[in-house]
Amino acid sequence: MMIYRYDFDVIAQWIAPGERVLDLGCGDGSLLRHLMDARQVHGYGVENAPENLLACVKNGVNVIQIDMEKGLAGFEDGFFDHVIMSLSLQAIHNTVGILAEMLRVGREAVVSFPNFGYWRHRQSILNGRMPVSESLPHQWFNTPNVRFFTIADFDALCADNGIAVRERLAFDEGTLILEEPNFLASVAVYRLGRN
Repeated sequence: MMIYRYDFDVIAQWIAPGERVLDLGCGDGSLLRHLMDARQVHGYGVENAPENLLACVKNGVNVIQIDMEKGLAGFEDGFFDHVIMSLSLQAIHNTVGILAEMLRVGREAVVSFPNFGYWRHRQSILNGRMPVSESLPHQWFNTPNVRFFTIADFDALCADNGIAVRERLAFDEGTLILEEPNFLASVAVYRLGRN
C-alpha cells in the first residue's frame, strides 16, 4: 500500500509538468508515483533498502540502488530539473555533501525534514524523554535519524554553504505555520538553489 502525505502536494506545486526528477531516499516510491500521476514527471527513485526497491517496482517507479553517503557520482551535472529528499535528510551522515550533490545534478533541490526544535519535542525532552511523534515516529533506540537539527540550524547551514533558500514552508501536522516556525512547526519543506 502506497503512503500519501500532505507534503506531496506542497512539493508537487514546485514541480512543472514533464520535468526530470530524482527522488533520493524514495522509500516505496509514493512521492514519485504521485508526481508521475499529478505532473507527468520523468523520474527515478534512489533507495538502498531491498524491501523498498521491490515496493517501488510494484508501484511502477524506476528505482536505482545507491548508497547516498557516497554521493551521486553516476549522475551528470544538471541532468535533473529537481532533486528531492523528503523526510530523509536527517538520516544522512554527510549532510553538506549530499546537498551539494543534489544541487550539482539538479537545477533545484527540495528537502523536507522533521524540526527537532518543535515545541512538543522540546516538551518531551524537558519531561526527560526523547520525542516520539507523527514526524518522529521512532524510539531513540531504533531511529534511522543520525542528525538532530532545527529549522534555524538548517537556515544557518544554507547561509554558511552558499545555498539559496528560494522558498520555505513549515507545518504542524499538515497546517501551515506562518509565525515562529522553529518553535511551532513539526516539519519544514524547502526549495533550494545555488547562490
